[in-house]
Amino acid sequence: MIDRYKLVQLRNGTHSVHSLAEAETFHPGIGPAAEAEALHVRQLRLAERIGQTPEPLVIWDIGLGAAANALTAIDIIQKNLAVSNVQPQSAPPKKLRIVSFDQTTEAAAFALQHAAELAYPIGYETELAALIQNHSTVFSREGLQIEWTLELGDFPSKIRNQKIAPAPHAILFDPHSPKKNPAMWTVQLFTDLFRQLDPARPCSLANFTRSTLARTAMLLGGFFVGVGHASGLKEETTVAANRMELLAEPLEQLWLERAKRSGSAEPLREPVYQQAPVSAETWERLRQHPQFRSEQ
Repeated sequence: MIDRYKLVQLRNGTHSVHSLAEAETFHPGIGPAAEAEALHVRQLRLAERIGQTPEPLVIWDIGLGAAANALTAIDIIQKNLAVSNVQPQSAPPKKLRIVSFDQTTEAAAFALQHAAELAYPIGYETELAALIQNHSTVFSREGLQIEWTLELGDFPSKIRNQKIAPAPHAILFDPHSPKKNPAMWTVQLFTDLFRQLDPARPCSLANFTRSTLARTAMLLGGFFVGVGHASGLKEETTVAANRMELLAEPLEQLWLERAKRSGSAEPLREPVYQQAPVSAETWERLRQHPQFRSEQ
């Protein structure tokens, strides 16, 4: 229900959505659009990559929430295409395919209801309403054709039990925090997510965390993991990828040694939040990860 959310004003004056059930504010640092741009769009180079990809650029939006990440990505990609003039006027439009995942459309419906205060849904009200109602919408902006679909349901079960097409070039990974939503941060989750990727398709993922246990779970799931750009109140975020060369700043041996000394490096094996030092088994698997083997 929409009354599970409320509008909040952040310190910089922008508005965001607060989930009463989880007691968490979406994009609490610098606001929804600014954080989505810094954390996901710029860091994953989405606007540049669509110009370099002959096929449709596929984005998985894991955690539709109030739709800030997806709408900001669409808006910036479209505006970048419009001003870059890299395509002749006779060229067909670039294609963007977004697959959003969530258990509910309630936060998105709340955002649509408060589009004026949130600002980022303005200009996309019809398309967001269609996604909420039909779980699918196709529309065009200058130089860009967008197909946006929504997969409702339990994400861990979905990716474990079925193959989802198309495989992504980029992942906007934005669930609630490990404390509030531990099922989205387990080793099994990242293992299943990694298996969904096309080995022939370079793919990178961005997320707000710098948590050691989250990074360890990603590594054990098969990803290469690196340090991400600062975003809002966070001095450091995380980027993961299926290829080492996609990471600007891969985690190095120094991080591995810090993880060994940490009291909260053991990844979640079950969907229950807990903190523990790295186990002997996990330590050995980390040491044998291709990301660190080359340094030994």
